Amino acid sequence: MSSTPDLTGRLLRHERLLVTAGVALLVVVSWTFIANGAGLSAAIGMRAMQPPFGALVLMWWVMMAAMMLPSATPAILLYGRVRNMRGREAAIADSGVFLFGYLAVWLVFSVAAATAQRLLAGLPIAPGARWTGAAVLIAAGLYQFSPLKAACIRECRSPAQFISRHWRPGWFGAVRLGVMHGAYCVGCCWMLMTLLFVGGVMNLLWIVGLTIIVAAEKIAPKGPLIGRTAGVALIGWGLATLAVA
Repeated sequence: MSSTPDLTGRLLRHERLLVTAGVALLVVVSWTFIANGAGLSAAIGMRAMQPPFGALVLMWWVMMAAMMLPSATPAILLYGRVRNMRGREAAIADSGVFLFGYLAVWLVFSVAAATAQRLLAGLPIAPGARWTGAAVLIAAGLYQFSPLKAACIRECRSPAQFISRHWRPGWFGAVRLGVMHGAYCVGCCWMLMTLLFVGGVMNLLWIVGLTIIVAAEKIAPKGPLIGRTAGVALIGWGLATLAVA
């Protein structure tokens, strides 16, 4: 008959598999939603649609989950591993609580993004819209070289150091850790997300491209170099747009 510690260890190992499967399922569902939404937008046109504000928030939140969870998965799984190692300690919340804190931050971002989209939708198309798009491209490119971007990307690329430095026990500690990690992710990527207003909020190619850039910055061995290269490309694109405006 299995002892309680052995049973606990097996449950924690199974939890890691469940967390991995749960995150993967959430990503698949989110991308399915985006793909269907992108097709609908192309068929009807976003200007012809006036969805409720809550629907806009949900759209942005699901889109952020699809784009950000792949690169956040190492931190989520590492939290589960730390919980496994400390499995005999009391008051250690499960990985879902950490994930809840992470997604809560992106929900706040989604409210802000939906508000901006609603405000922009109410404005007439200005003759200088090309100039505005170029300015956003250049600003996003410059942000790739900013000290804030560098500080946030360091935290996102070092989940082990981040978790060990900010670890707190209990549910509050897990939510706090998830919120902090989400805040660093927003600090890394918020300016890149504004490019969706240039390329189209539900433009599938832009969403895939930005997802690849975000994941490469956080996970690839030369991530910071990839981010700076993307910054140079965005600045060049913006300047080229101005040149033909």
